[in-house]
Amino acid sequence: MATAIAVIVAVCLGFSAQAAIRAIIASQQLHSRTVAKPTGYEATDHFPGAALYYVADDEAAPAAGVTGTAKLPDTPIPADALASAADGSIHPAAPFSMQRASATDRARALQCLTAAIYYEAANEPDAGQRAVAQVILNRVRHPAFPATVCGVIYQGSERATGCQFSYACDGSMARIPARASWLRAMRVAGEMLAGSVEARVGTATHYHTYAVTPSWNRQLVMTASIGAHFFHRWQGYWGTPGAFRQSYQGGEPFPGPHARPAQPTAAPVIVAASPAPPPKPRTSAALIQPAYAQSGLPQPGYTPTATLPESTILDKWKDSGKPIR
Repeated sequence: MATAIAVIVAVCLGFSAQAAIRAIIASQQLHSRTVAKPTGYEATDHFPGAALYYVADDEAAPAAGVTGTAKLPDTPIPADALASAADGSIHPAAPFSMQRASATDRARALQCLTAAIYYEAANEPDAGQRAVAQVILNRVRHPAFPATVCGVIYQGSERATGCQFSYACDGSMARIPARASWLRAMRVAGEMLAGSVEARVGTATHYHTYAVTPSWNRQLVMTASIGAHFFHRWQGYWGTPGAFRQSYQGGEPFPGPHARPAQPTAAPVIVAASPAPPPKPRTSAALIQPAYAQSGLPQPGYTPTATLPESTILDKWKDSGKPIR
């Protein structure tokens, strides 16, 4: 009997819970019909971890695992780009081409991209490493960033707190890379420079890890989540494929952080010499009394008295202790 009553109570509770859930869903649908909200990837609260948002005005990378940002160009947006700006879908980036690059440019670009993949995503799967490389190559073709691979990676490194990728400023490059991980990063870098595309990130130019939520997160559109990173593009025209019109012409700078300007040295402070103390007055020898003048001289007829007691050692033992000859 008790078992039957328990079953009936459980059934009633189940129906009550379902009714409550239906009521909540109905109220949410009614509220959504009365308040228009942005939809799709252009929504400003679409990204995971939105509650972790914090303010940071600096354009440099605020922490490890997150890119910095840059100001958008002041050039006018083409009139025929308005239609594409309203498109919220994700479009794969065009394959990167190094046809106009010299052998030096190719070697430097490979070295810089390998280092970026290694220090930013060494523990990521291949897809995660390709996604990080895709963001860098997307920046190379965007007018808001330098037009070289090494220039993009080490942008702002001439300032101690200005790096777009934190590893270029925080001393991470002082670590000796693990050979196997470095070779893996080099393989991915070579594939991406040869035209491979990570289509899922689209035209993303920014990324951050789960642990960090940068201030630019609210102004950008998330395109993908791969590995430990979220990837973002700019809203509107500057995040569409039409904005990536900067052609790659080579001219790669020397791989590595940029030289920092010499810090001005303070002028030496010259301290005025203190005046020498006045000489002490000297007493004339004529004024010294004879008794004091002759105080250090032995008195005439003085003979020192023997103060040591006479030895009691017999003559036959007086040479004991001397080496035998």
